[in-house]
Amino acid sequence: MNQIVKIPHPKNEPVKAYAPGSPETLHLKSKLHEMKNTQVDIPMYIGGQEIHTTDKVSIHPPHEKKHSLGTFSKGNAMHVEAAIDAALKAKENWATMPWEARAAIFLRAAELLAGPYRDKMNAATMLAQSKNAMQAEIDAACEMIDFFRFNVQYMSEIYAQQPPENSPGVWNQLEYRPLEGFVFALSPFNFTSIAANLCSAPAMMGNTVVWKPAETQIYSAQVIMELYKEAGLPDGVINLVYVDGPTTGDVIFNHKDFAGIHFTGSTSVFRQIWKTIGNNIENYRSYPRIVGETGGKDFIMVHASADIHQVNTALVRGSFEFQGQKCSAASRAYIPKSMWKELKPLLVETTNSLKMGTTEDFTNFINAVIDKKSFDKITGYIDRVQNSNDAEIIAGGSYDDSEGYFIRPTIIETTNPDYATLCDELFGPVLTVYIYEDTAYEDTLKLVDQTSEYALTGSIYAKGRTHINTALKILRNAAGNFYINDKPTGAVVGQQPFGGARGSGTNDKAGAPVNLMRWTSMRTIKETFVSPSSYEYPFHS
Repeated sequence: MNQIVKIPHPKNEPVKAYAPGSPETLHLKSKLHEMKNTQVDIPMYIGGQEIHTTDKVSIHPPHEKKHSLGTFSKGNAMHVEAAIDAALKAKENWATMPWEARAAIFLRAAELLAGPYRDKMNAATMLAQSKNAMQAEIDAACEMIDFFRFNVQYMSEIYAQQPPENSPGVWNQLEYRPLEGFVFALSPFNFTSIAANLCSAPAMMGNTVVWKPAETQIYSAQVIMELYKEAGLPDGVINLVYVDGPTTGDVIFNHKDFAGIHFTGSTSVFRQIWKTIGNNIENYRSYPRIVGETGGKDFIMVHASADIHQVNTALVRGSFEFQGQKCSAASRAYIPKSMWKELKPLLVETTNSLKMGTTEDFTNFINAVIDKKSFDKITGYIDRVQNSNDAEIIAGGSYDDSEGYFIRPTIIETTNPDYATLCDELFGPVLTVYIYEDTAYEDTLKLVDQTSEYALTGSIYAKGRTHINTALKILRNAAGNFYINDKPTGAVVGQQPFGGARGSGTNDKAGAPVNLMRWTSMRTIKETFVSPSSYEYPFHS
């Protein structure tokens, strides 16, 4: 296309309220019932083909582990190799497709998700990842729609960035090429939208992708692939495999055409991947792009001037929505001593009142943690408090995995600023509170900055601007997403680009142009219309 194309200006997808008896509630409940009672046999997708294997793995809701949703086909190294081959085969046609055509595919995907795919995507996330209706709506519907729409806008802005000056008789251009090779997308269980973005962001920029989701997210990953196919994504552009991590990594990271990884997951896994890439660096055609968002030990810092009821709400929502299984979830809080006497009973009462159960009951605020491994890890930390001299459980603390992986929202109060649950990432519904002397505000801010290796999200609650500015200064490097008088969760695409530094990742903000830039390799083109015909310059005369 030669004409200048104007992309529709993106707007954030409105979040449906799912009030009792509303049309959206009735429709979603109907889809939940339908999908819960339908056995699926989920294939891998390689080169547009549905690949079934004899190695079937059962899928169970975390909140109802005895119920079967069906199975998925587990693959092996041969399937990873086939996915790479398919990605490389599709590369030329996809990379040279007009960018407006690539944009149209993902804009269509956004509209399909906003309409006919909304209930299915939300229901899949609710059933297999144990998100309640509101958490699924915000994630699996709205945020994914926003990623598609805003990334198309960012893509158009990137391509429009050209050299501002041309010398007489010269035309300068910047070409934004996809990376040479294939991109590996490795996605987590906790956000369906993140999984979609990890594979779609590189694809938008002309790359082809091998995508491996977490096994506990495969149910909704399959719906994402259905959405892509319905939107017109060509075969082989995104290939979806279900192969264990070590096997996948052994094939991917030893392939000469490995061009980059788009990752969200644990810090330890990301560091190991980085080491592996480094050890293999001379084997690659080019230096791979390494983009990752990893762990967090996110905080809420409270000044004595803050409103107690606002702080209480932030602590409960920020810590316990989706069972604390958000990279951004508040897991540590620092409360001034003068406030704690009044805040403590309010916080305990609110936390103990949270209703817990299955996702099909829309009145439940808390659902199950994702699997037994997570359940055992979190409850191990809770049990450890029982034998501690410097920490106590003041709310929750109970758990039961007889029907599902249920852990009551738990609050630990500690007198030790280095207590394990103030430092370690638990990824569950556990909040640890440390009480500080009001006069030690600045010292406590320094403590917040130094306690954790992570730097993902954090917030300050205070009324006085001086106190806020002090926090902004001291905590400058403690969080990639910093919130003033708000909980440290709920970043919105197009409003708060998401990512952190230190042990929390490369801070290549998801939902911002900088992330898409990572999936391009620029070429400068200088065209001279009338070339010199003599080597001599004027000073030779």
